[in-house]
Amino acid sequence: MRIVRGLKNEWKHFLRAKSLFLISLPAILVVLIFYYLPMFGIVIAFKDINYAKGIWGSDWAGFNNFKFFFTSQDAWRITRNTLLLNGCFIVVGIFCSVIIGLLMAELSRRLVRIFQTILFFPYFLSWVVVGFISFILLNPSYGVINKALEFFHMTSIDWYSKPGYWPTILTLTYLWKNVGYTAIIFFTGLISIDASYYEAAAIDGASRFQQIMKISIPLIIPLITLLVILNVGRIFYSDFGLFYFIPRNAGTLYSTTDVIDTYVFRSLRVVGDLGMASAAGLYQSVVGLVLVVITNFIVRKSNKENALF
Repeated sequence: MRIVRGLKNEWKHFLRAKSLFLISLPAILVVLIFYYLPMFGIVIAFKDINYAKGIWGSDWAGFNNFKFFFTSQDAWRITRNTLLLNGCFIVVGIFCSVIIGLLMAELSRRLVRIFQTILFFPYFLSWVVVGFISFILLNPSYGVINKALEFFHMTSIDWYSKPGYWPTILTLTYLWKNVGYTAIIFFTGLISIDASYYEAAAIDGASRFQQIMKISIPLIIPLITLLVILNVGRIFYSDFGLFYFIPRNAGTLYSTTDVIDTYVFRSLRVVGDLGMASAAGLYQSVVGLVLVVITNFIVRKSNKENALF
């Protein structure tokens, strides 16, 4: 009876707010079609896929795909690269975004609009376009950077055969394209802070730097925490365009640029091993979920209000 009563209450609630549910219906359908229905494909990771037999008719492989993946030399390399590079993106990206957001909050409204446009523009560029821009800069023969080095009588560098440079190159490229978007999020949080806090601090003799350290940053800590949790949840999901188009899929750079996403793509395109690629993708999803739960648990222990759930 309690279940029936609960369903009746939910139906009454739906009827009262049916217009809101109808507005959200397209988003709900997108989530169901593109996020939940494909989850049936998880079974591919446990199958020895035979295209003639189809997914359901293929032989059951159990954990053989995972065993093959984890015992290969690629598993450690792509896991290390994915974690270290994405971890660097999160730390450096959040730090730079907070700094830029704080600087924007100090500008006049006119200058904010100018800088907002300049910072936000790269975010809309395709990674294909950014890849061509980076190639113009890094081309070993006629790239802008090498020409500049030659002008100053310095030795030119074959960037696409030197893996050691690429963690820095990828980080700078990521920041150039994405830091403006996150900075605007922090800027929006900063301008929503009640001005009376700053007025009271100014009356008490606090400098602008002290106001930023004692008012601005503490009040956007929940926003920073939220973005960190969301980014940690996707730390195993690399931006495929960044890691594929910027290094131009150069085999000599795999030691520092190959991540799980590019590995899965290459497994499908070159080897055609659908089962192993799916196993790597499932591994990616499960670890991402675990990291979100652990990060949220740690945040919840330190400050319950800043936790995501």
